[in-house]
Amino acid sequence: MTVDRILPTDEAHDLLDLATDLADRELAPRAADFEERAEFPRDVLRTLGRAGLLGLPYAEEHGGAAQPYEVYLQVLEILAGRWLAVAEAVSVHTLSCYPLAQFGTDAQRALLPDLLGGELLGAYCLSEPQGGSDAASLTTRAVRDGDDYRVTGVKAWITHAQVADFYNLFCRTGGPGPKGISCLLADRGTVGIAPQQAERTMGLRSSPVAQLVLDDARVPADRLVGGEGAGFTIAMSALDSGRLGIAACAVGLAQAALDHAAGYARDRQQFGRAIIDFQGLGFLLADAATQISAARALTLAAARLRDAGRPYSVEAAKAKLFATDVAMRVTTDAVQVLGGAGYVADHPVERFMREAKVLQIVEGTNQIQRLVISRALAKG
Repeated sequence: MTVDRILPTDEAHDLLDLATDLADRELAPRAADFEERAEFPRDVLRTLGRAGLLGLPYAEEHGGAAQPYEVYLQVLEILAGRWLAVAEAVSVHTLSCYPLAQFGTDAQRALLPDLLGGELLGAYCLSEPQGGSDAASLTTRAVRDGDDYRVTGVKAWITHAQVADFYNLFCRTGGPGPKGISCLLADRGTVGIAPQQAERTMGLRSSPVAQLVLDDARVPADRLVGGEGAGFTIAMSALDSGRLGIAACAVGLAQAALDHAAGYARDRQQFGRAIIDFQGLGFLLADAATQISAARALTLAAARLRDAGRPYSVEAAKAKLFATDVAMRVTTDAVQVLGGAGYVADHPVERFMREAKVLQIVEGTNQIQRLVISRALAKG
């Protein structure tokens, strides 16, 4: 199904055409095979970077494309409709560039052209084994020692842990609570940083997720981003943007599931007619189409607030909550539409369903999104 989009410029139309062409040629034909083998497609990220699709929302002076966030999110949606793991990788990489772009020094930002060009890949290291939703209680400790920080602790559920070239390390340089947290930028080759074996995940198997063990890792003090004590502010600011990325991924995945299910229902004959003509299935697909359109509108509305420089944290939480719940519901219903055929790997909807689940968890669980929204309501 073709999505009718209203875009701000002719350049945005060209970017979405480029994203669609690359997604159809480079992503869709390889997704099932790479997912089956749990292999990360590093070359695809380089291809997207060299095509200018990794730096869309960042300034041209740093190697970006200076595109509105609403355009970037629609590119993500297109990528997710062909291969969610790649779209999520782009979203995570964009998130990991945010601290440097927004809070870094000029010397630190010298790294951005290679990051936004796809030559270097980033990881965002906030969660810990005992501190996921409660990020302010993280225990990874960084102690100043001359010209370095010595960092010790364990980070958990880190996307790109094994393949990243740099890590945003959120660690404690001060006392308890959010004011004691700082952000350090560490290179992959730093002695004392040890990515662990990849987790065996339900979906997104081609996206490596693992713990990162920090054993007295020495990170140069000039890699401190934003100053000591600024880490929690940086982390939460980045997550507002990251949640919109996950919402866009959810919309793309849900659209792909609907398109496949609707196509199957048009072709599948039972009792002498296409099964889409039975209200039980036709109405199910109609509800899915409506929910996807609503999720897309909610996500882009939040993005436009961000582009306008207006507060958007609560709207980002709403978009992430609604879009990922829609993706879970639509992918589950897509399996139901296909019946037994939906339960086997001959069709991609079983993979879509497994992948949708993680979107309700990453970048803040949907329970956390409800907490953000309800707290805003309580404040009036």
